[in-house]
Amino acid sequence: MEKSLVLCVNNGQTYTMEVGQPLSQIAPETVRDPKTGVEYPVLAALVDHRLKPLDYEVYAPHEVEFIGYNHPEGRRTYARSLSFLLQRAVRKLYPDKILKINHSLPSGLYCKFRACRISDEQIMALREEMRSMVAQDLPFSHRKMVSTEAEQIFDAQNQHLKADLQRSLGRYSCTVWFLDGVADNFYGPTVPSTGYLKVFDLMPFHHGFCLQYPAQEDISRTIPRIKQMKLTTTLKEYGHWCKTTGIVSVGALNKRLQEGRAIELINLCEARQERSFAQLADKVESERERIKIVFLAGPSSSGKTSSALRLAQQCKAVGLNPKVIELDNYFVSRDRTPLDEDGKPDFEALEAMDLELLGKQLNTLLEGGEVDIPRFDFIKGEPFFEGRMMHLEENDILIMEGIHALDPGMVPSVDQSRIYRIYASALTSLKLDENCCISTSDNRLLRRMVRDNRVRGISPEETLMRWASVRSGENRHIFPFQENADAQFNSALLYELPLLRYYAEPLLRRITPDSPAFAEAARLLKFLGYIVPLQPSEIAAIPPTSILREFIGGQTL
Repeated sequence: MEKSLVLCVNNGQTYTMEVGQPLSQIAPETVRDPKTGVEYPVLAALVDHRLKPLDYEVYAPHEVEFIGYNHPEGRRTYARSLSFLLQRAVRKLYPDKILKINHSLPSGLYCKFRACRISDEQIMALREEMRSMVAQDLPFSHRKMVSTEAEQIFDAQNQHLKADLQRSLGRYSCTVWFLDGVADNFYGPTVPSTGYLKVFDLMPFHHGFCLQYPAQEDISRTIPRIKQMKLTTTLKEYGHWCKTTGIVSVGALNKRLQEGRAIELINLCEARQERSFAQLADKVESERERIKIVFLAGPSSSGKTSSALRLAQQCKAVGLNPKVIELDNYFVSRDRTPLDEDGKPDFEALEAMDLELLGKQLNTLLEGGEVDIPRFDFIKGEPFFEGRMMHLEENDILIMEGIHALDPGMVPSVDQSRIYRIYASALTSLKLDENCCISTSDNRLLRRMVRDNRVRGISPEETLMRWASVRSGENRHIFPFQENADAQFNSALLYELPLLRYYAEPLLRRITPDSPAFAEAARLLKFLGYIVPLQPSEIAAIPPTSILREFIGGQTL
């Protein structure tokens, strides 16, 4: 029998395996998190830095790292498997219903039935059916088939978005996954069997429910329940608009581009976004006697800077005189910056800002006084003053953007009734299909990578390696305060993933297999492979005031 060598990264041992054997033959039951020392059950494997299921068969020498829920790819594998488990439970209990997994929530995934509400009794029944299937430890399996066969299966199951996506890709074959006799596709591997999915819950939410995952820090319980209705409403409104355009999935988007209608779509998306800025400006103008300060916050690469400038334009159009200031100018000097748990400067902490100076200057401006606005020298790491004097006239409106703008602890001494708060983020409602939504975090990561490489000289590899730290800061300092916003602005544009594929794909391909960022690059490349890219002549039609010009260049704001 032919043999092959496999190096296990987890323990440094090299195993001799028979060709055709699955990785499960050498997989440990658990892996230890190097930071916390906590043991996690093994869920999948990185084979030469590419995600594979544990039944992956060995036919050549490989480097293998087994991963658990402490690894991002392990968490995605669990989520995919849990979504499939839910889909199977729905088909068994309510075969006349179509499950839709719409978008992410702070506590999990928002799910609903198509065209009807789901009752609390139905949610309870689904929960119990899922628990029964976990107890049965049913195996997940997969096989490669001709794409036309998969399309027929999905159409027969009323999963027409899945079928449309396969048709739009024009590929001869694809991989389809199976659970308890039901076919589906979640575009990545699953855990070996349902017995791995012991921790989950279904929480009634809005017209449907939230499918909850295990908490990363304690996999024995689910993520704490956090209801964010403003965020849900924003996503619902955008999803409704996408539906009116006929583009609710990547398959429909691909078809529109393949028909040569990209510029038409670009113009439509930009017109809608311009209306959104105009509506925000109208709101501010209608309360000009009360509102003198607009705070705009959002996570990384949400388009905060462009949004502030676009809002300023619209404020001018209704007779206001906007003055835009970045809150980053109020950083304390580097030697006063607080340290994080690793002893490194924590520039995202609220205490990294000179809150006393900020509050004092805002109160002076509101009282009709004049202040000298600071600038921050990021090279020297200290603020300085250069005589940028400012005071607010009757028609003046101060627009300030920064990550802490929604935190009530930022300016507690300032009259809160004079402040209007806006939360901005790229909240895409686009889905791969009925039950595979697109991560808004991935959308922002691609934006950031393109911009960092173009403007800041930061390599794609560095951007990917820093992203976990960025996300950690967002979870601490931004997302908990989303609901404090008076308005939420969605900076996502339907055509942006085809645009980002054009710019990001060559950057991701530069990352070599020996890089610690390769697994993430491979995941993003696989995702972008489902999307038809824009062509240069179509990109040229993007207006110079577009938010996306902040990332690809050519902006005139």
